[in-house]
Amino acid sequence: MATSKAQPPLITVLGSLNMDLVSYVPHHPLPGETLTSSRFAVSPGGKGANQAVACAKLSRSQPSHPTSTNETPTARIRMLGAVGQDTYGEQLKSNLSSFGVDISGVIAPPSLKTGLAIIIVDEPTGQNRIVLSPEANHSLQASQFSTPSSLGDPLPDLLIMQLEIPLPTVLAALRVARDAGVKVLLNPAPAQELPAEAYEGLAHLVVNETEASILGGVAESDLDTESGLEAVGQTFLKRGVQNLIITLGGRGVYYVSADGKKGLVPAEKAKVVDTTAAGDTFVGRYALDVVSGNFNIEDAVRKANRAAAKTVERLGAQDSIPWRDEL
Repeated sequence: MATSKAQPPLITVLGSLNMDLVSYVPHHPLPGETLTSSRFAVSPGGKGANQAVACAKLSRSQPSHPTSTNETPTARIRMLGAVGQDTYGEQLKSNLSSFGVDISGVIAPPSLKTGLAIIIVDEPTGQNRIVLSPEANHSLQASQFSTPSSLGDPLPDLLIMQLEIPLPTVLAALRVARDAGVKVLLNPAPAQELPAEAYEGLAHLVVNETEASILGGVAESDLDTESGLEAVGQTFLKRGVQNLIITLGGRGVYYVSADGKKGLVPAEKAKVVDTTAAGDTFVGRYALDVVSGNFNIEDAVRKANRAAAKTVERLGAQDSIPWRDEL
């Protein structure tokens, strides 16, 4: 299908690229409250770009590692998306390239600004709140993804998408991938209702508790028990999903597959500093197992869980994602 046997598998990420403006505060502000942050950072982000970087970094050792010079990455990573013709856009593309991501599919439409994310991190807990300004990300139109060639040449072994670009665009790419025989991993964040066609034959669906609740049509409290998780899991399997992952924060990760495998993997112990990009790290590590040629859902979840735990112990988004040799 996508790649020659002489080359590592190809993962294509279609999604958002944002510049993150991050403030670290003693607590999340109450309505009408003004806080002074303890520190501020500007760093590359966006769920699409974060997941591309996660795939890239977790597929190889860090450049300073003794084996990195003659090491072959376990996967090739390609990014499809849009930035503005501005300094932030150039920084985002340069950062992706520095991690070995192919950015030939990242466009920069004239007169548009690069997407921004305003992130407030509660320092005592590491929990964040995020406000997105999509800007150029919303210039990606469904009409641009009407043929297999829109996914790049060669076709990828796996297409990863999120919902920080327009939903019609995601659905169009889903249809093209399905018709071309390309497996899709969908991480529907931020959550919004999806049509039935989105689930039909979907290889991998990765959601958190909130997303599982919204998309599964159940109260979030229903997911407090394993029986509740199994019930919502069956809902997604009946819709056509082949592998479902529900990340549960400190409770761990629940998984269920159409071939009968299921389980609840405990959370890894970690000193939480900043949860930004933890979910994206999980997706990246999981995706590498998907294209490895020896996919086992439980093993994939455990490895992804371990990688995400490393991410939350560090500040930032892409900088906090570990390299393969750090796990």
